[in-house]
Amino acid sequence: MSTNVFSSHCRFPAMSVKLEHVLKDENLIKNIEEIAKDTALLHGVLMRTKETPNSPEVVSYAPFTLFPTPVPTALFHQALAVQTHFNRLVDRVSQNPAFLEETLASTIKVDNFTARLFNIYKQVQEEHRPQSIVLGLNRSDYMLDHSPDGGTSLKQIEINTIAASFGGLASRTPDVHRHILKVANLPEESNNVLDNNPAAGLARGLAKAWELYGSERAVVMFLVEDVQRNIYDHRFVENELWKRNIPVIRRQFEDVCRSGSLDESRRLFVDGHEIAIVYFRNGYMPQNYTSEESWEARLMMERSLAVKCPDISTHLAGTKKVQQELAQRGVLERFFPDEPETVAQIRATFAGLYTLDMGEEGDKTVAMALANPDQYVLKPQREGGGNNIYGTEICEVLENLKSSTERTAYILMDKIQPVPVQNYLLRPGAPLKLNSCLSELGVFGAYVRKGKDMVFNECVGHLLRTKSSEHADGGVAAGVAVLDNPLLV
Repeated sequence: MSTNVFSSHCRFPAMSVKLEHVLKDENLIKNIEEIAKDTALLHGVLMRTKETPNSPEVVSYAPFTLFPTPVPTALFHQALAVQTHFNRLVDRVSQNPAFLEETLASTIKVDNFTARLFNIYKQVQEEHRPQSIVLGLNRSDYMLDHSPDGGTSLKQIEINTIAASFGGLASRTPDVHRHILKVANLPEESNNVLDNNPAAGLARGLAKAWELYGSERAVVMFLVEDVQRNIYDHRFVENELWKRNIPVIRRQFEDVCRSGSLDESRRLFVDGHEIAIVYFRNGYMPQNYTSEESWEARLMMERSLAVKCPDISTHLAGTKKVQQELAQRGVLERFFPDEPETVAQIRATFAGLYTLDMGEEGDKTVAMALANPDQYVLKPQREGGGNNIYGTEICEVLENLKSSTERTAYILMDKIQPVPVQNYLLRPGAPLKLNSCLSELGVFGAYVRKGKDMVFNECVGHLLRTKSSEHADGGVAAGVAVLDNPLLV
């Protein structure tokens, strides 16, 4: 595909007139609301309740939009087409110790969490790595940026290299929206909701790595949190593995602390099971490490022969500071020296990203943010949603930190300006009302490398999440966004 497609702006599409008409028909909406919720339950779009997050006795539907959201076809396909390049980029960054050390040098001095991860990375680097198989399951998130000239372009928010969620539930939502559109007498729109099965794609990556590990007795261990409201999202991926006769166990950090060990070949055992793959669905936030033992367990897993998804270097490759550094002039070329087209396709998705390192360039960033705080987002090195800083709060934080090295724990990014779309958000216990909404498109990637050979590299599906435009930050698990589907227009 030629690169000019990727830098092009396209007009943001209007919602179909018929769908707009349906949104205003209160009687129809009331009737569809109950059907929609039942359909979600029928298709397994489920979450456990806040009150009993660890019990399967009471479940509800996972929050979702009543209707799918219009997304321009060209930009949707642009996001899918660039994903295998992002897979390779993350993998190449993870294999470049000099780049990681240089990039994170200022961050690890002031950000304790990143520093602890980096210490594990250094320890593993100093030993001979026992495992040459690398498995990456990531999700690259975008918003559609609306420029003053009326054009719309795809801009990357971030790439999640650890515990990228909702591949399971996103595999079930297309049928829900298709059914709702048929009931609303919108059969044409119903045909424009795409098939999507990230659960199967993520499982293909896991299965490939498991086969390469080479022991039929060995299991895939999902390392999970102690509160498991979103368990059904995991279960869809788990069940895809069981279909292939690949055994799966679920364990928490404390289980690994209690019963984990390495044998003389550094094979990892937990509760007597040999672990082929540690699939981290936990471990991405400081509060996930409740004790020193949790950190010791992470180190033991990293030192082991088990395939880690992600390994510690790939976890670090997903930090905001690395994202900001990759956007600097000439940096992508270091990773793709003979692929100008790949560089152009990746770079076309970058929003403006600015360093807050000490020195002239960082000072310039601070001044820029203080002068126009509404044009930027201040981002710490954190995953999990709900961490970013906006508007006048940016001024408060930077006024306090502008002369301090503490500012290097953050990066600054251009605030993307999407066009709001009208929709209804369905949430257990919440009254139904028409909202002005913003959406974020996620694209799932899966890759497996053995030694120097990339043996699997695919874009395996997508995710659309939508929230009311009054909320600046936060995802589905954080209780702000809801599940959605793109309606290609």
